[in-house]
Formats: sequence, structure tokens, C-alpha cells
Amino acid sequence: MAAAAGWLAGPGTRRPRGRRRRDDPRGGRYTVTVIERGHPLNAVVVNRLEVAPGLMVLRVAADGWELPEFTPGQFAVLGLPAEAVRCAAADPEEERSNPRWMIRRAYSIASSSVAREFFEFYINLVRSGELTPRLFALAPGDRIWLGPKVTGAFTLDEARPDSHLVLVATGTGLAPYMSMLRTMLPVTSERRIAVLLGARHSWDLGYHTELLTMERQNPGLSYLPTISRPGGEVRPWHGRVGHVLEAWRDGAIELAWGFPPTPQSTSVFLCGNPQMIEDMAVLLTGEGYREHSRRCPGEFFVERYW
Repeated sequence: MAAAAGWLAGPGTRRPRGRRRRDDPRGGRYTVTVIERGHPLNAVVVNRLEVAPGLMVLRVAADGWELPEFTPGQFAVLGLPAEAVRCAAADPEEERSNPRWMIRRAYSIASSSVAREFFEFYINLVRSGELTPRLFALAPGDRIWLGPKVTGAFTLDEARPDSHLVLVATGTGLAPYMSMLRTMLPVTSERRIAVLLGARHSWDLGYHTELLTMERQNPGLSYLPTISRPGGEVRPWHGRVGHVLEAWRDGAIELAWGFPPTPQSTSVFLCGNPQMIEDMAVLLTGEGYREHSRRCPGEFFVERYW
């Protein structure tokens, strides 16, 4: 357990904002806040699973308070004090003048919004980062700070309810889609859903088994994984090879659905690597899609998280 498990951010704390940094899979400039004595960390790690080297599923439960309601696609804030232990794989870090400062990051919630016994997060280790090396050192029973508010606009609420959905992700950008799928499935309407997920290697395809099971149980769902470095596979990879942009351009969605996605029929969500998002945005714009904003509704939705 982290040595600072008795402390919590005190007055003056603020939610991360501004441009995203690489240590923040959900986004936001990192924030450090002086820790006040007498304020215990307010949540507990109930499960921790390292699904691949540097990829972790972390479940956190509130301790003595009720988790807030949220809409799938939104994010919560996690925090640990600077004196918390870093994992063995982390890069060396300069000693801080105040080890009781709280480091916080925002992470998309991956769990269903219906069952709220815990919040689940899908986290990538940044070895030189501020918070993730400390998160990767946690074990079940360890204490952590969990922000009491959930926020974010990357949800299905503003997509047309009759539109088909394409959920495009790389890496831990899959997290908000897992919350959406776990909450909304099974879909009884004629709506079609495709999950287009990219990773370097097959073992980096988070939630792969669960997504395959969802696909088998829901005829309207198509799971389309692709890897960009098949030469490094331990076992032969028989699936799609390349990046998600290439899969879209090669007609993977049309092949799965039996008809092509169009701006008139389909809403597209993008979450993950910034270069993927920019490349997909250019491609979609060229096909007649418009980036959505509250002032100017469009057909594709973007979550830029670093």
C-alpha cells in the first residue's frame, strides 16, 4: 500500500483542464495539490488485472459514500500523493520537495453505468509519467483518491438515436466504448454497431475476449480488430493487419454490415492516438461527415485525450 494512504487533496483542488498530456489516457493537464492532514483517501482498489505488459484494468470502489451516476463515455478523476510508491518498471523520478502533494488525472470509465458497485478504468503505463507508475504499484485493498464528480461530453446523447454507430479506438481509447456497450447491449432495434479497434500487437487488444463474446451474442454488433505489427506475434495472426484508417478505407464496415456507412445513416466516434484521430477526421470530412459540436451538430465525435 502506498505510504501516503492516509491523505486526501484538501482545499484548492481543481479538476484537470487544458491540453492533454501523455500520462493522461483520458485527458487534462496534470494537477498537483497540497494534501491536507486528516482527510483520508476516499476509495479502495477492489481489483487490479494487468492484461498485457503496461496495460491494466483497475476497479475502484467508494469507501463510505455512493458513486455518482454517470453517462457512458464520461470520465472520473483518480489521484495519489507524490510519496506513493512507483512500480518497478517506472523510470527514475526526481525527488519532490513536498511528497504530500496530490497528483491527479482524468480517466474514462469503462464499467457499465447501470451497476455502480465500482468504477472500472483501462490504463496504459507511461514509465516516465507522474501518476500511472503509482497506479501500477497498487494492489487490492490499497487506498486511492476518486473524484466525487463525473463529467465529459463524449457520449451517445447527441448522436441521432436512429443512426448506426462506428466506434473507432486505439489502445486505451477503447474504455468509453466498453462503458457504452456494457450499458446499451443488447440492442433490440435495427441499429448496427461496429467497434474498429487498432493496436500494435494482438495482446494489446484490450477486452478482446469480452468483445468477441458480445459480438456472438448480439447480431447487430461487429467487432473489427486490426494490428499494425504482425511480425512480432508469438502465434500467427489471422485477422486484419494495418491501421484503423486503412480498415475504414478498405471497406471493413461495409463488409461487416452489408451496406456502407454514410453521413446520413451513421455516427462515428473517435478516441485514442491523436494522429489516428486527425487522420480519421480528414478522411471522414472528405466523405461528407462533419465534426460534431454543440453549436454545429455533426456526424463524427472526437475525444482528444492527450
